[in-house]
Amino acid sequence: MEWSKLLCEDRVRSIKKREGSNDLRSEFEKDYHRIIGSASFRRLQDKTQVFPLDQSDFVRTRLTHSLEVSSFCKSLGQNIARKILAEIKDESFLPSYQQDICDILQCAGLLHDIGNPPFGHFGETVIREWFKNKLPDQEFSGKPITEILNPQMLGDFYNFEGNTQALRVVSKLHYLVDEHGMNLTKALLATIIKYPVSSLEVDKKSPDICCHKMGYYYADRELFNDIQESCGLKGRRHPLTFILEAADDIAYRTADIEDAYKKGLISFDLLVRELESRCFEDQSDKIYRQLLDSLKYRYGKGIELGVSDPGEYAVSNWVVAVQGKLIYLATEGFAANYKSIMDGSFGSELLEGSGKVYGSKTQEEAGNSNDGGDNSGDRPDNKEHVAEGKHIVDALGEIAIKYAFNSEPILKIEVSADQILTYLLDRLVPAAIHFDTDSKLRPIDSRMISFISNNYKKIYQIYSEGKSEEEKLYLRLLLVTDYVCGMTDSYAKRLYQELNGLI
Repeated sequence: MEWSKLLCEDRVRSIKKREGSNDLRSEFEKDYHRIIGSASFRRLQDKTQVFPLDQSDFVRTRLTHSLEVSSFCKSLGQNIARKILAEIKDESFLPSYQQDICDILQCAGLLHDIGNPPFGHFGETVIREWFKNKLPDQEFSGKPITEILNPQMLGDFYNFEGNTQALRVVSKLHYLVDEHGMNLTKALLATIIKYPVSSLEVDKKSPDICCHKMGYYYADRELFNDIQESCGLKGRRHPLTFILEAADDIAYRTADIEDAYKKGLISFDLLVRELESRCFEDQSDKIYRQLLDSLKYRYGKGIELGVSDPGEYAVSNWVVAVQGKLIYLATEGFAANYKSIMDGSFGSELLEGSGKVYGSKTQEEAGNSNDGGDNSGDRPDNKEHVAEGKHIVDALGEIAIKYAFNSEPILKIEVSADQILTYLLDRLVPAAIHFDTDSKLRPIDSRMISFISNNYKKIYQIYSEGKSEEEKLYLRLLLVTDYVCGMTDSYAKRLYQELNGLI
């Protein structure tokens, strides 16, 4: 892969630059302002991060989480660009690219969760399970829908992902000027495609993490191919995607602990005990002991300063320190695996630090590549240090699952989310199946369809024109998932209550 192509400024709909324009922004800076000003981005303020419909001003939403990811993305971009220029010395990476990758990553951080449905990742699960369990019971023109749609169309619903929906939101559904959505640069679109495979190519057991989830819908296949071609990706992840994923991991793993503390689900003493219980594992003792000592030090500092809650002071400051450590480790991870990332054979996450290579090249062949200059090889001396990142994020994740995700308030909300989303899909899908056909809609179906945004229906009309009846049916089902994913937590709850006469 070549940086000159990876940082592609082209847009799907080209825009002519006006002569004499005073706009000195780069194309990637323009992307940032398009995102910030969009309704889709603003709706993230009422979408779940961990605690749905929470009344606390402190607890994070998808909006505040996305802002944090964007910030970490920029920091990682700065660190990694400087490393490429000063240490790796890849001659194809021009000094001007440093600002470009920071701008792209900053935008990607804002967008990475923009396709998520209401109620967080549990909402994704409910949607997947609905289609797996109930789509086989739906019929069109006397035939089961599962016998009408092709395997990839069916796979899109069975493997539904908010990540996949993000590309659809920004490239189509945000109807501002035309059917191209926000019309963002191809480099940015490539960066937010975390898994460059279709629903037919998903392999959750593959050692190559890039195959674990689908990255684009059948409906967006032409756009995906265009992006891949323009950026020279050849079916692999954009290098900046690894940085985006690391920033996301850093943000949510640390934030979950802080939010759980603020909600009273974990105390300072419990956090200390959890870290102490990990201090006697042979391979990881040093890492966990450093985390524990750092946390205790900050508690003592809080007492010394006379703060009212030394535990809160310690946890909040410790989280910031852990974030700094993980940013350093992710930077080292990118540098250590630079060649395999750039030739497309790297198949792990930066914080795993495994340096595994998947694809056509072996680890040895990747190390002998000339892609990155004379000093850019996968560096074994960094592997041990980089692997610390995996131990840290795994520990934080295990603690969060134990005390936050399995807590009673979360479980109750998830049961409610299942009820809400299942009810809406039960009524929207049958209505959409016969929408825009010769079949006469039942009164209840026409009313359900009327709730769907006119912009979404406009997009359906544009992209269904001239398509086969099979693909039109598929697009009508996508119209439902588009509508549901565009809902905020509060809107989904309110619509459910209104339709059930509860308010």
